[in-house]
Amino acid sequence: MNKIMIMGLFALAGLGLLSTDAFAQKNPRSTSRLEIGGQFIFVEYGRPSLKGRDMLAQLEINKIWRLGADKSTTFTSDANLSFSKVFIPQGTYSLWLKKMGEKSYELLFSKKSGQWGTQHEAIDDFASVPLAYSEGSESVELFTISLKKATKGNGGEIEFLWGNSVLKAPFSMK
Repeated sequence: MNKIMIMGLFALAGLGLLSTDAFAQKNPRSTSRLEIGGQFIFVEYGRPSLKGRDMLAQLEINKIWRLGADKSTTFTSDANLSFSKVFIPQGTYSLWLKKMGEKSYELLFSKKSGQWGTQHEAIDDFASVPLAYSEGSESVELFTISLKKATKGNGGEIEFLWGNSVLKAPFSMK
């Protein structure tokens, strides 16, 4: 191969890589933040749209779903947290959802963060927290994660809203 052909192949390969990123569908990113007693919890995530689908119903039992879209959802806390009997030390994690039954879900905390949202590896899972399921009165088109301060005590609640589904888990700061 001559030098011009080799340079042309590298140029085409580079354009292919650039076009993959440039044309990949990107969902809006959002954050949820909570401050309790000078300590912070922060969640950064992608917000896919329902577009007429019932995504949680499509998830198979015992399968893991990326909680959000595109890059994995990042959960950071500078406080130690307790979700009932599950202890989550301060730090940064990625969040995942596992469907346990028809309306039964668990929130998975993975020690690995920053990866693409489809790159879940069970070996990196640190802990799982049961989520309470309920149905909201209004449908939420864009996937939403909210952090709310508890009305009493030193804690709060993480809540996941999509369609009419509401998944949540209370926590306390330790």
